[in-house]
Amino acid sequence: MSNGTSKPIKERPAAYRAVITGYGSFVPATILTNDDLSRMVYTSDEWITTRTGIKTRHITTDNETTAFLATEAAKKALAGANLEAGEVELIIVGTITPEMVFPSTACFVQRALGAKKAWVFDLAAACSGFVYGVSISQQFIESGRCKNAVIIGAETLTKITDWSDRTSCILFGDGAGAVVLEQSSDERRGVIYSTMASDGDYWESLICRAYGSRYPPNKKLDDPKKIYMEIKGREVYQQAVRRIVETVTKCLQACDLGIEDIKMLISHQMNARIIESAAKRLKLPAEKMFLNIGEYGNTSAASVPIAFDDCVRKGKIERGDIIVFVAFGSGLTWGANVIEF
Repeated sequence: MSNGTSKPIKERPAAYRAVITGYGSFVPATILTNDDLSRMVYTSDEWITTRTGIKTRHITTDNETTAFLATEAAKKALAGANLEAGEVELIIVGTITPEMVFPSTACFVQRALGAKKAWVFDLAAACSGFVYGVSISQQFIESGRCKNAVIIGAETLTKITDWSDRTSCILFGDGAGAVVLEQSSDERRGVIYSTMASDGDYWESLICRAYGSRYPPNKKLDDPKKIYMEIKGREVYQQAVRRIVETVTKCLQACDLGIEDIKMLISHQMNARIIESAAKRLKLPAEKMFLNIGEYGNTSAASVPIAFDDCVRKGKIERGDIIVFVAFGSGLTWGANVIEF
């Protein structure tokens, strides 16, 4: 299938392409609704839906860890690519809720999959972790360093959520998504262009302070709630809309594409109002902006691959379509991938 565009795509200098050959996602079975939250904090379904677009979110049990979610998503992606775990050469896990301080969550995923051949690492770019991972894998595959890679976004954000803070506890959910990228010489498919950026001046906009070297476990916290996520909503909103618009515009210019050439923009699902505002500024038709935050909430690094998997399975994109992944998160970090699917 083809998206029908005849425009030349400039960003295609590599001998190899990094092509998505498999994808999958996994979310916990337990669902927390807005009505459930209204019995925990002073809020309501109407208040949450109006401000965020979220209706439900999936939450982990005590025994469901980040590595468990990541592994289940990776298994589905590998099955879709018809790739054996023993053939995998690289595994990247984007997460800010790792299995533990060390070793990396990716090591646990490698062990669970039996991917003995792979070299693995975690990527802590918050909500941008998955698109960063796609970009990094693209470089290794195009250069010939790797023939394939599994890129995973996995989060258990509800484990670091302050359930007494109604401004933040309504936002987050748990889940994982994954894609398999494989080396190909097919010039009509693959990652066309990637961009990554960050600005540490805004580090306080979205943070979880403890535990790290600044607030180590043996140092008493002046505020016990520093173990939970904190968010400056207005600042995040303004920066997110600005960076998403700038990044997508940069991608289109680099690839000599217009909005009309994109079949679907798959954004990190941080807040429906942010995504809708960015789409309006980009003059992107509603049918070209995929939203599933209503069901899953904000799953940080997991949200783009979960949304991508959902989008494909709903028949909204098909082979040959040009899609854009875009994400914005703590750090601040942001980035995007342009892909001919």
